[in-house]
Amino acid sequence: MPGVPLLSLRGISKHYGPVQVLHAVDLQVDQGQVVGLVGDSGAGKSTLVKVVSGAGPADAGTVEWQGRPVALRRPADAGRLGIATVYQDLPLVGRLDVVANLYLGRELRRFGVLREIEMAKRSLALLDQLSIRLPSVRVPVATLSAEQRQLVAIARALIGKPSLVVLDEPTSALPLDQTTRVLDLIRRLRDQGHAVVMISHNLEEIQAVADQIAVLRLGRNNGVFDAKYTSQEQIAAAITGGHPLAVSLQQSLLPRGLPVQDAVEAAYRYLPAHAAVGGDWFDVIPLSGARVALVVGDVVGHGLHAAATMGRLRTAVHNLAMLDLPPDELLTHLDEVVARIDEEQAADGREGAIIGATCLYAIYDPVTCRCQLARAGHLPPVLVHPDGTATIPDTPAGPPLGLRGLPFTTTEFDVPEGSQLVLYTDGLVESRTKDIDEGLDRLRAALTHPERSPEQTCQDVLDAMLPANPTDDIALLIARTLALPPDRIAEWNVPPDPAAVATTRAAANAQLHAWGLDELILGTELILSELVTNAIRYGAAPIGVRLLYGRTLICQVTDASTTSPRMRLAAATDEGGRGLLLIAQIAQRWGTQHTDSGKTIWTEQNLP
Repeated sequence: MPGVPLLSLRGISKHYGPVQVLHAVDLQVDQGQVVGLVGDSGAGKSTLVKVVSGAGPADAGTVEWQGRPVALRRPADAGRLGIATVYQDLPLVGRLDVVANLYLGRELRRFGVLREIEMAKRSLALLDQLSIRLPSVRVPVATLSAEQRQLVAIARALIGKPSLVVLDEPTSALPLDQTTRVLDLIRRLRDQGHAVVMISHNLEEIQAVADQIAVLRLGRNNGVFDAKYTSQEQIAAAITGGHPLAVSLQQSLLPRGLPVQDAVEAAYRYLPAHAAVGGDWFDVIPLSGARVALVVGDVVGHGLHAAATMGRLRTAVHNLAMLDLPPDELLTHLDEVVARIDEEQAADGREGAIIGATCLYAIYDPVTCRCQLARAGHLPPVLVHPDGTATIPDTPAGPPLGLRGLPFTTTEFDVPEGSQLVLYTDGLVESRTKDIDEGLDRLRAALTHPERSPEQTCQDVLDAMLPANPTDDIALLIARTLALPPDRIAEWNVPPDPAAVATTRAAANAQLHAWGLDELILGTELILSELVTNAIRYGAAPIGVRLLYGRTLICQVTDASTTSPRMRLAAATDEGGRGLLLIAQIAQRWGTQHTDSGKTIWTEQNLP
């Protein structure tokens, strides 16, 4: 039955005398899934195993097998359904050989005679199927290593071809070098379609093989986590009832959602490393003129310090972005911020300098469909064209942040409408066992499906790229570029003549009427009158006016002067000085953008 869990426990409660051990516990296991069951001693893990295996029936609650209610009152009930349990105390007889232990209690007989050869053949076939290597199947199991005895115990549980295998602390008695082969066997069981419930106190091992991790605390559910997307710190906090401070801090500092804007359709993923959270971050920042800034960065290290530093750098980027700086200038200022943070650390005698912090800052303009980009030691973006071609634009890397004095370079290139800009951190493409070039090739291959939405692309990339046990944070930001339609853009050149102010107002009024924005005509008249007059009186030619009709109405007045206006409170006797104050009351936002050829004063008004 598609979509129906293999095993579903609902509201399971269990008492031992006056002590309630399980309190309305739920657990779901799907076919071909490994579920890790974790918790402190006394959390109720062993009791729940007994409920599933039929060794300790629940006092309350329901058990469903493939969607049908069942009763598990004895181990035989579980066995008939296809549930096999391997307890921590292995059910093996040391003086008997491997074959005898595998078939203990279910020997093959014909006319009352043991079929020794047939059992040996089947034993060898089963061990071979599970890739279990033993010196011989005719040696007493007491002569085998602890790892080999554990593998034999698991193989014994599979004799009856169960659908679900429950493993109670399968690696607790094994040294580290022997644990790997047991974990490999669990993966093979999943690949062969078996469901597995693994109980263990070792979070690293659980995360290495589990798809989901269920946490019990004091006999109650305390969370079910996706193993790929959860750090050990989060799991440990759920086990103890504490709060993962570094995780909470980091999540409070990362974006809680993406802002509404006209430039891109964006989606993101952030995944902490299994060991601890780090300093990766990303951002989508609306800028003036319907443009948008796309940011991704990485602070080397893990834990509270890395998360706090990431928050400081993200705040700095937001503040610098509001100045409408080009990417290279913004990174230059950010470089100084990082250097000062390092100096603070050194002055306080604390360790943990931020050497190795990196950042990529890109600005996309939906009017020109061009992107400006600069990198500070960060990996380059991937540009996925509308036809599915994935390329890496040639952009200078620049030095990492915090080195001071070294220049950054802005690169500008065309981005066709409907392309995808993919920004990421090194945890996605680099690992201890794989070269970064190999990771980039795999990333490009995973991106060659342009028809997918950014949200679906994010998920597909993680499914294709995410390692089983991430050792570094991963930030992924995918933005599909949009273009402002030509009929939503109006531009005029303005001669440096005061008489041109009235002409500009009339042209703007006609355009707003054509757009159906008559309610904004009066306010726009006042804004353009002030800004165009100032440009003619205090600025320099050439002077231009542009209206952009997107989610807001944007007015831009450009001239060749670099002098910026500033708002001040005019005295009662002043004849002027009130224009910008009036603009600030009419517009929701306004500001100045400096360019190579002068400046642009811009305003934004909300649509009626």
